[in-house]
Amino acid sequence: QLREMYIDAELELIDTANWFPRVMRKDYKLGVEVATGGLDEPDQKFYENYVCGAERNYTGYCDKETDKLIDAQSMEANPEGRRKLVWEIEHRLAEDASRPVLLYSRFATCMQPRVKGLVTVTNSRFNGWRMEDVWLDQ
Repeated sequence: QLREMYIDAELELIDTANWFPRVMRKDYKLGVEVATGGLDEPDQKFYENYVCGAERNYTGYCDKETDKLIDAQSMEANPEGRRKLVWEIEHRLAEDASRPVLLYSRFATCMQPRVKGLVTVTNSRFNGWRMEDVWLDQ
């Protein structure tokens, strides 16, 4: 698949136990991993992986202006304003080559109108459904 995108590379599969020590040593040319963590919430991803000095900021990326934008999006109450800030941060990370995104997963929740009482989480690909409050209106 990489060759179809004009990337000529040899892949080396590494066990998880060896992966993180190798990443910490920066003993790699290109490392690909699935987005870590449980939430797709920007706060978690940005603060954990991209702010200056974060423990999981394996690449050592540090940009004080990006850190300010990350703080601003975290405090933004307006969903549309926050979305714009998040896209600006994503753009900066991509331009700085600190986060070359290969894939964004899309998830959705579908339900019938007769399903009542189901409340889904809006900031996660994993849903914290509480089924004890769900009932069918037939």
